[in-house]
Amino acid sequence: MTFVGSGPVVEELDAKFWRVTEPLVYSGETEEFVIPAGFRTDFASVPRPLVWLIPRYGLYTRAAILHDYLLSSRAVSVADADGLFRRCLRELGVSVPRRWMMWAAVRAASRLRGASIRDIALFVLTAVPSVIFLAVPAVVVTVFLALFWAVELLFWAGSRMGQRTETPPPEPQMKAA
Repeated sequence: MTFVGSGPVVEELDAKFWRVTEPLVYSGETEEFVIPAGFRTDFASVPRPLVWLIPRYGLYTRAAILHDYLLSSRAVSVADADGLFRRCLRELGVSVPRRWMMWAAVRAASRLRGASIRDIALFVLTAVPSVIFLAVPAVVVTVFLALFWAVELLFWAGSRMGQRTETPPPEPQMKAA
């Protein structure tokens, strides 16, 4: 039960999406999944405020591509795709806390698709410890990123105002004869 061959070979399509250029193969216990060349992925779909904690790609990139493929091809149920994702994370050596956060996020997204208000409220109540755990550092990082942006903007504006522009030399004047 592992990926066959080396890491994925991909090409960037734009700022968010990538295309697999060579087939990526995962051999499970009873099935083999082949992600074909040409398959489009966004790697791990991590919300922007949490990218500092879990980047969109890393040790888990192949697991994220497989999960995207399983969901888009409907080769297995959503719950099975999420379970395979968790198994792949373990096989790839992703740490337990990161593996748990990533699996919980994909599971929550799967369960909340088309859920009622009651189901969403129940989920939020049970997920409060995780949300608090992630919200505090996410808010702190976001505030400091905004502060850093403001400082950069001030320095940029100051450097633009402090730049000296050379005045062009005066044009020679012709004397009337």
